[in-house]
Amino acid sequence: MSIPNSTEQAATATKSARDWVKILAQYRDPNPWRSAFELAVTVVPFVLLWGLAWWALSVSYWLTLAISVLIAAFLLRLFTIQHDCGHGSFFANRHVSDWVGRIIGVLTLTPYDVWRRTHSIHHSTHGNLGKRGMGDIHTMTVAEYRAEGRWGRLMYRLYRHPVTLFAIGPGYLFFFQNRLPYGLMNQSRYWISAMGTNLTIVAALAVIWYFGGLMPLLLIFLPATLIAATAGLWLFYVQHQFETTQWESEEEWQLHDAALHGSSHYVLPPVLQWLSANIGIHHVHHLYSRIPFYRLPQVLRDHAELAEGNRMTIRESLANARLHLWDEDSKRLLSFAQARPLYS
Repeated sequence: MSIPNSTEQAATATKSARDWVKILAQYRDPNPWRSAFELAVTVVPFVLLWGLAWWALSVSYWLTLAISVLIAAFLLRLFTIQHDCGHGSFFANRHVSDWVGRIIGVLTLTPYDVWRRTHSIHHSTHGNLGKRGMGDIHTMTVAEYRAEGRWGRLMYRLYRHPVTLFAIGPGYLFFFQNRLPYGLMNQSRYWISAMGTNLTIVAALAVIWYFGGLMPLLLIFLPATLIAATAGLWLFYVQHQFETTQWESEEEWQLHDAALHGSSHYVLPPVLQWLSANIGIHHVHHLYSRIPFYRLPQVLRDHAELAEGNRMTIRESLANARLHLWDEDSKRLLSFAQARPLYS
């Protein structure tokens, strides 16, 4: 991750996280026409690419798979729009936002009301060492890892391995875990959300099977979903799992500081930034989640201090996959190798 120079640090230090919340409030109002446009330029290509991939089945399976990669890109963007709906930042009318989110949730295999609640918990507790576990990548402290036995350490190492997180994890999360209201099992409204989404997904897949047989499911639906899920999980990972992220004990934790300093600014090429709906500007999003995604670049243009905060390039982000343990003394996320002298 890029380390700000002294001038950038001084500029950022002039305003507290709470100060920034007041400043960012002016960007919160969505434009209904802009939101409708962003939805249209995502849904229309998604549908057209699905039709093109279906046609390509009669030409070449490899061509179909190539088109599925493009479908995955727009599916990822749909998920990010669903994400904005969950925050009430896409349409001012909450009823409209929720139903757009529920419909998209069928495409993304994500029960909207369940996800909205768990993601809200993530926003309200991220960086709080005393409230880990809901909507987060499980992260142990060095002290907790030291206290684990051999079996506990092995299980944690397997969980944090890149193969588990980014090869097995996306399929498990979207195809299996999302089928139940995980973490909210005792509330009927979330069972209704999960089961309603499941039934609609089954109906849609049955229609695809009826008209196209097995190949559209194997060569379009399955790869597009897995690719989008993997990209989405990677984005979520690097947005909070980086060396200088912020975790504090419950007594010292402060919501706005954790949002600003515990979330990254993932600098992506323009096309990837568009396809991910600016979700890489995550430190601003976490600090003020009611800002529509299409207004986040304007925030950075207007406030250079925020543009420089927690910057991370794609190359820099790759190193984060080897960071696994939070050291409460150095306030750093460490690799197992770096932390070994602390727990051996």
